[in-house]
Amino acid sequence: MSVHVTSTIKINQLNLNKLGANASKALSQTAEAVLTDIRNAEVMPFDTGTMQNDSTYVDDSKADSGTVSIVTSTPYARRLYYHPEYNFQRTHNSAAGGRWLRFWLPGGTRQDFAQKTFVVIYRRLNG
Repeated sequence: MSVHVTSTIKINQLNLNKLGANASKALSQTAEAVLTDIRNAEVMPFDTGTMQNDSTYVDDSKADSGTVSIVTSTPYARRLYYHPEYNFQRTHNSAAGGRWLRFWLPGGTRQDFAQKTFVVIYRRLNG
């Protein structure tokens, strides 16, 4: 005896497009949350606040293709980042130092922050 079952699957392209658009939104919002977390952790060198508050931002111009970046556009950011041996002032940011993103990278204490934040935001956007 053999049983033959036939079924039809219909894909709702409108809903599929909405999921993709929400993924891009969630990615951008996640990058903003990571940047806020970095600022709140007080790990960036801070003298006048220009580098942290004015020159560090989220570039989400490629979010639709799955890429966002946290950019610091000051000419001295690279030098400060790659020289943790400098004597960083800690008047404004108590944990200021070089390689300040290490906490959010693999092996860091905040390594899961971006992934967990994305999940929460994506679920909220998709109700």
